[in-house]
Amino acid sequence: MFKVDLNCDLGESFGRYKLSEQQEILKYVTSANIACGFHAGDPSVMRETVKLAIENGVKIGAHPGLPDLNGFGRREMKITPQEAYDMVVYQIGALQGFLSTCNETMQHVKPHGALYNMSAKDPKLAEAIAQAVYDISPSLVLFGLAGSELTKAGEKIGLRTAHEVFSDRTYQSDGTLTSRSQSDALITDQEHSVSQVIKMVTEGKVTSQQNTEVSLKADTVCIHGDGVHALAFASYIKEVLEKNNIIVSSINN
Repeated sequence: MFKVDLNCDLGESFGRYKLSEQQEILKYVTSANIACGFHAGDPSVMRETVKLAIENGVKIGAHPGLPDLNGFGRREMKITPQEAYDMVVYQIGALQGFLSTCNETMQHVKPHGALYNMSAKDPKLAEAIAQAVYDISPSLVLFGLAGSELTKAGEKIGLRTAHEVFSDRTYQSDGTLTSRSQSDALITDQEHSVSQVIKMVTEGKVTSQQNTEVSLKADTVCIHGDGVHALAFASYIKEVLEKNNIIVSSINN
């Protein structure tokens, strides 16, 4: 019997936003990565998202990104490891404040966008982020791209890590995600997405854009909450996974 976590990036808006759709997605995922204000999100959105996640029994994690609201945190920035450390500590602290008011604990930390991709390849940035998470609490789980420098850094320092795979992204032969600047970066066909996830979870492999088999570990699957059909896909993928005898459960369950 296989088991996998379904995580979704949430709270990535400002002021008034689609609470109803976000609440619906929370019915199908098991972990929520909540934006902490640097790439998206604001105090009110963070508070409301935390509340909704708790109401739906979904585990909560911080989703720290680069300070780039206009670029949604998806543009690379030249930052030092110390700056990465400070940014991550700062953003975890912001979300932790709201969790404390609800007597809720944080499950994990997952970097966002460019910070995530940069730390997947750069050992020094990866070590700084892992150290920041560890210094906040060694009990936190570090989410990172499967087999990346970030998961290696987390494991080296003694953090529990969750190797993450993507349902709607294509892969390169080195195990990295295809850059969003390329036309073939995203998978839009629902059946293709689900087929890729099932293969990654049950076989530990994904077929790259170069048509090679890449080995990876799949502890958690990312579902992007900002897609046009995000809600329908969240419902569908959970249903199909369970039909294939794959248990959908949070990392800490």
